[in-house]
Amino acid sequence: MNRKLSRILAATAICLSATALGAHSEKEGTTPVDGTRLTETPEMIHMVFDDPMRITMVRLVNADGAEMPMERGTGLEPSLEFHAEPEPLSPGSYTVEWRGLASDGHAMQGSFSFELAE
Repeated sequence: MNRKLSRILAATAICLSATALGAHSEKEGTTPVDGTRLTETPEMIHMVFDDPMRITMVRLVNADGAEMPMERGTGLEPSLEFHAEPEPLSPGSYTVEWRGLASDGHAMQGSFSFELAE
C-alpha cells in the first residue's frame, strides 16, 4: 500500500471513531413545540428522544424565573419519552428546563419555551 493511501485510510478511521464517540441522545421533539403560542395551558409537557434518556431534573419557569408546579408522569428510568402535567397557568412566557443522563452516560441539558396568550 502506498503512503498516500495509508494516510487517507488512517484519517478516515480517525474521523469515523470521532463520529461514533461523539454520538449522544438528542431531543427529537417537544409538546408544546418550542416557540409556540397557546391559548390555554398545555395538557402535557412532553419530550421525545432518539435514545433512552434518564431525566434527572425538569422544571417549568415563568418569565420572572418562578417555578410552576408540575406533576411528573415519567420516573427516573431511562426512556425515549418524558411527560409531566402542569397545573393551570396564567398568560405569559414559560420555559421548560431539563437535565438528564444519556444511555452512554453523558450529562445532557436543554430547554424549550412557549407562550400562553391572554
